Amino acid sequence: MSKRKKRTIRYEVADDIQTRFTDIVRTLNLRHIDLEKVVCVRSFGSSTKRIIARCHGMSKVLQIAMKIEAFYALEFISERFDKLSDKEQEETIIHELMHIPKNFGGGFRHHGHVSAENVKLMHERYQNAKKDKI
Repeated sequence: MSKRKKRTIRYEVADDIQTRFTDIVRTLNLRHIDLEKVVCVRSFGSSTKRIIARCHGMSKVLQIAMKIEAFYALEFISERFDKLSDKEQEETIIHELMHIPKNFGGGFRHHGHVSAENVKLMHERYQNAKKDKI
C-alpha cells in the first residue's frame, strides 16, 4: 500500500479581492449583501483542477447553535484565480457573490440562477454602471 502525501492548504484574507468585491456590490447596488459579513479569502495548495472559487455559507442550524448571524466566506484558489485576466476575475467574483441569496440567511443559490449567461449579464451591468460613475 502506497502512502499518499497529505496536502496542506493555506488560507489568508484577500484584501485585494475584498476591495474589488466591495466595489462590485456597491456599484451594482446589491443591498442584500451585508459587506460586514462576507470575507474574501485566498487559498494556496488546493489539489482541485477545475474549481476557481467557492462560496461558503453557514447553515441555519449552526447559526442558531453558535448564536451568530449568517456569514459568508468567498474562497479564491490562488493557483487558478490569480492567472485569470482582470475581466475573468471580475466575472468569478460576480459568480461567487451571486450564490448569496437575497435573504442573506446563510444558504446558497445554485447554478440554475448562477449561470454563465447571468454572470455575463451582471458583469455587463457592472461595467456600464462603472462607466456611468465617471
